[in-house]
Amino acid sequence: MKTLIYGATIVNEGRAFKGCLTLDNDLIESVVEGEEVPQGTFQRRIDATGCVVMPGVIDDHVHFREPGLTAKADLESESRAAAYGGVTTFFEMPNTLPQTTTLEALNQKLELAKHKSHVNYSFFFGATNQNAALFEQLDTKRLPGIKLFMGASTGNMLVDRLETLEIIFKNAPLPIMTHCEDTVLINQNMAEAKRLYGDDPAIAHHPQIRNEEACFRSSALAVELATKYGAQLHVAHLTTARELQLFGHHPLITAEAVIAHLWFCDDDYRTRGTRIKCNPAVKTRADREALRAALTDGRITVVGTDHAPHLLSDKKGGAGKAASGMPMVQFSLPAMLELCEKGVLRIERVVELMCHAPARLFAVSKRGFIKPGYKADLAIVKRGEAWTVNQDCIQSKCQWSPMEGEQFRWRVVTTICNGHLLLDENGMFDAQYHGEEVVFEH
Repeated sequence: MKTLIYGATIVNEGRAFKGCLTLDNDLIESVVEGEEVPQGTFQRRIDATGCVVMPGVIDDHVHFREPGLTAKADLESESRAAAYGGVTTFFEMPNTLPQTTTLEALNQKLELAKHKSHVNYSFFFGATNQNAALFEQLDTKRLPGIKLFMGASTGNMLVDRLETLEIIFKNAPLPIMTHCEDTVLINQNMAEAKRLYGDDPAIAHHPQIRNEEACFRSSALAVELATKYGAQLHVAHLTTARELQLFGHHPLITAEAVIAHLWFCDDDYRTRGTRIKCNPAVKTRADREALRAALTDGRITVVGTDHAPHLLSDKKGGAGKAASGMPMVQFSLPAMLELCEKGVLRIERVVELMCHAPARLFAVSKRGFIKPGYKADLAIVKRGEAWTVNQDCIQSKCQWSPMEGEQFRWRVVTTICNGHLLLDENGMFDAQYHGEEVVFEH
C-alpha cells in the first residue's frame, strides 16, 4: 500500500521543516521538503496539517509483566497503551516469572510477543550471579542488551558480588544496562527508618531510605568497571544531580532519565503518595531540575519510562510495604512535549532523546529515524487545547496513572507502526495488528 502524509511539520535529526512523506507498505519511501505535495497514486492519504510528524518513540525500559504477573499487565494491554502514546518499539526488562535469565525464558517471551504485542518489541537478557556463561550463546541480532541489577531485591537477580560483576563487565557481548543502588546501604537506611518510624515508614521517607549516596555509590562502581573493561554501559533511571557528574565524558558510558524523575519531586509525595513510589526514588526538586538541565547538555542520552504497572491494591502502605513502580508509557511523549512548553527543551531534542538516541545506542536496524528505506514507524502529534488525563483514557490493564489530573497541550493523534495505521485520528485502534521483532546491528 502507498501512503501519503502531507501538510506536516517533520521533526527529524535536529531539524523541524514543512514537508510530506510517502510510504511504500512498511517502509518510508521518500521525504519531500517544502509545500509541494508529491503526485501519484496513493491508497491512503493522511492530512497532517497543523501536526508534527516524528519517528515513533523507542522506549528502552519497560516492564510489561508477562509471563507470570499478568494480573497487573500483559503484552497486549501495555503495547496498546504504548501505541496510544506514540511508542512504536519497546525493550522489556527481565524480572518477570520466570525471569528472563535463561535462553528458554527469552525464547518464550519472544514467542508471546509475536502473537500479542501491537508494536515492535525486544527483550533484555537478565544477568545473575550464575549465568554469565550463557552470554556467548546469545544471538546479538535479537537483543538490545543485558540488564544488570546492581541494587534490587528481585529474586536471584541482584548481582552484588564484585567478582561476578567483573566477569559480566569483562565478557558482556552487548550493552550492559544497570539498575544502580547500593543494597547494603539501603538496608541499613531502612532498618534505621523502621527503628524511628515503625515497621512501615511513611512514603515521604522513601527518598531518604533509597538516598543519593546509595545511587551514587553504585553508579560510580558501574562506571569504574565499564572504564576498566571497555564495556558499553547504560545506567538506567538516574535520579540525582550528583550522579550526573559521572556522565558526558565517555562515548561508551551513557545514562537514561525516566519520566517519573523528570516530572515529579519529593514535594509530590504529599498529594500523589505511593502512586509515585518507584526505585530508585523520586528525589528533591533540585535533583529534578538538574536532570532536566542534563537533557540538553549531553549528560542524559536517552529518556525512557521504566513503565512498571501494579494494581492499586499493591500500592497500599508506605515506604516499606507499598509496591514500587508506576505505569507511564502512554503519557511519556505528551509529558516530554509539555516540558517543551515549559521551556525545558526543544521538540528536536525530544526526538533525539526518545527516538534517535535509543536506536543509535542499541544499534537498532532501520528504525528511529525518518529516512528512505527505514521502517515506517511514526507518531503524529498535535498541539491544541489542554486536556486532562483521567481514568477513562487509560489503556494500561491496571487502570490508573500517576499522571491522572495532569493537563497536557499536546496529544498523540496517529500512530503508524511498520507502515500500518495502528491508531488513527478518530481514535480507532486496530487491535488485530501485531508489531515486529526488532533486529539489531551490534
